Amino acid sequence: MSYSFTSRIQSVEFPPIAEAMSWIKKDQGNRALLNMCQAVPSYPPAEKLQEEIARLAREPGTGGYTDIFGIMPLREAFAAHMAAAYGASIHADHAAITTGCNQAFTAAIMALAVAGDNVVMPTPWYFNHQMWLKMLGIAINPILAFNPGANHPDVAAARAAIDARTKAIVLCTPNNPSGAIYPPHVIGAFFDLAQEQGLALILDETYRDFRPEAAAPHDLFKRPDWQKTLIQLYSFSKIYALAGYRLGSMIAGPELLHEVAKIIDCMTICAPQITQRAVLFGLSALEPWKDEKRALMAGRLAAMRQAFATPGLDYRLVSSGAYFAYVRHPFKGESSKSVAQRLCKENDLLCLPGSMFGPEQEDYLRLAFANVDAGLMPELAARLLESQK
Repeated sequence: MSYSFTSRIQSVEFPPIAEAMSWIKKDQGNRALLNMCQAVPSYPPAEKLQEEIARLAREPGTGGYTDIFGIMPLREAFAAHMAAAYGASIHADHAAITTGCNQAFTAAIMALAVAGDNVVMPTPWYFNHQMWLKMLGIAINPILAFNPGANHPDVAAARAAIDARTKAIVLCTPNNPSGAIYPPHVIGAFFDLAQEQGLALILDETYRDFRPEAAAPHDLFKRPDWQKTLIQLYSFSKIYALAGYRLGSMIAGPELLHEVAKIIDCMTICAPQITQRAVLFGLSALEPWKDEKRALMAGRLAAMRQAFATPGLDYRLVSSGAYFAYVRHPFKGESSKSVAQRLCKENDLLCLPGSMFGPEQEDYLRLAFANVDAGLMPELAARLLESQK
C-alpha cells in the first residue's frame, strides 16, 4: 500500500456494534439468538408515518437540500414541543436539526475544543462519544458514573477533574450504557458547575422519551442565560423507530449554532428532507402511538428486571432504564469481552462487554433490551443461568 493512515484514527477501536455482530455464528442452530447488542426498537415506524414517508418520496423537491439547520416548520414545531415539555421558552432559532444525534455531538465538540483540550465525562460512557474525542485528540478527564448509594456522577468529582484545558462537561441521561436517569437536582448542579467555570454542559437526552416520569427531566431551559452554558442534544430515532433515517437535534445559543453551521455544512449540508418532513408529521399526529410504545418499553423493562430476580442467578443488575441494563457478570478476573463472546458462542445471547464503555468496566456487560419482547425475558434469565454451569 502506497499511502498511510493517521495515527489518531488507527488508535481508535473498531466500531463496537460491528465487532459484536461479527461474533454471531453463521449457523445459529435450532435456538434463536437473543440479540441485545444494539439499542434499536424491534417494531417498525407507525403505519401512518410509513404512509407519509411514501407520499413524501413521490413529492417533487423532497430529494433536495434544505437550510443547514433544517426546514423552518420543523424547527418551529420542535421548539414548541420542547417548550411545552420543559415548561420553558424555547424558540426556533435555538433549534438545529442534524443528521442524527451523533452528528450533533460531533459538531458541538468541534466547535468547542481542539487537540490538547479535554472534557469531563463519566465512565461508563457512550462509546461513540469517546471515539470522536479520541479522533480529534481531545482527552477525557473521567469521573465515575456511579457512586455509593447513587446511580449518578458526583459534582464534586467533576469539579476536581476540571483543569485549564477543560472545555466542556458531557452528560448522557437516561444514560447509555447504564440506563440510569439522573435526578433534576443533579443535572442542575452540573449546570451550575459548568456555568461557574465558563464551560459548556453538553447534555445528551437521546432516550428522554422513555423516562417513567411525566415531569420535565430538568429546569435548565428556565435558567437565566442558559444559552451561554447548555448544549442539549436529542434523537428522533428511538421514539419514532427511525434509526436508519438519521435525524437528531441540537438546542443551543446563537453563538454556538453560528459555528456549528460551518461544521454541518461540510459534513452533510443538511439532514435528509424526507425525514425532516416525516418527523414534522409525527410531532402532530403520533402522540397515541408514541404513548403505546412507551408503555411497551416500560413493560419490557419491568420484565427484564423481574428476570434478574430469578433464584440462583449470579449476574447482578447494577442499573437499568430506557433501553438498557448494566450488569455485573459473575466471572471475576475474566475480561468482559471474553464473557460476552462466550455468551454469544455458547448461550446464543449477544450483548456488549463493559470494556467498550471505558476504563475499569471489565466486570460489566451492557444488555440493550429494546428489541426483545417482554415474554422472552425468562429465556434471558435461563441462558444466563446456563452460562454459569
